[in-house]
Amino acid sequence: MIKVVLLDDEELVRNGIRLILQAGGNAEVVAEDTDGARVLELVEKYEPDLVLTDIQMPTVNGIEVTRRVNTLADPPPVVILTTFDLDEYVYEALQAGATGFLLKDTAPRALVAAVEQAVHGDSMLSPSITKRLIAAYTSAPRTARPTADVLRDLTPREREVAVAVGEGLSNAEVAQQLGLSEATVKVHVTHIMAKLELPNRTKIALLVHDAGRA
Repeated sequence: MIKVVLLDDEELVRNGIRLILQAGGNAEVVAEDTDGARVLELVEKYEPDLVLTDIQMPTVNGIEVTRRVNTLADPPPVVILTTFDLDEYVYEALQAGATGFLLKDTAPRALVAAVEQAVHGDSMLSPSITKRLIAAYTSAPRTARPTADVLRDLTPREREVAVAVGEGLSNAEVAQQLGLSEATVKVHVTHIMAKLELPNRTKIALLVHDAGRA
């Protein structure tokens, strides 16, 4: 059973998410709060597999929640849930280390799937958000843009996997495209993150695009 810490200042939203996850059968909300101020306390106490957080909350918002969680030695993935379909929020959340970014109008079945996939290492971004994010990210001026050299320490197969991740493919889709097992793809993604010192696969995608490799 996937243990979830849920942060949202709207009781109706929390109730709805709790019921959706319970109905899905594979996840449960073990703790919840109306703000992110106590997130480290909740993570330490309940040892969740995932933190699901709103982006706008009274004192500590979802982006700061993400930053705080990612200071931990072994942080659970953080998925941002929001009504705001805005690129600046997406980019800032991902820069803070968020694993996923979902809109509150996400279908219940998709929400359950997103939670399961995030826990297993997949990033969760809708295709429309991914395309706009990458377009905005790669068009923004930078004083020191990475080059293809940042990928030089990867093996040829790891570079193939990294490029596929940069195209927004899930582990299952990468496996199908490259003729690998999904378990092998997961191992490659783990090695890529370790070699490039990246916290999640979404950062791989951004780096690959910024390096002009996808």
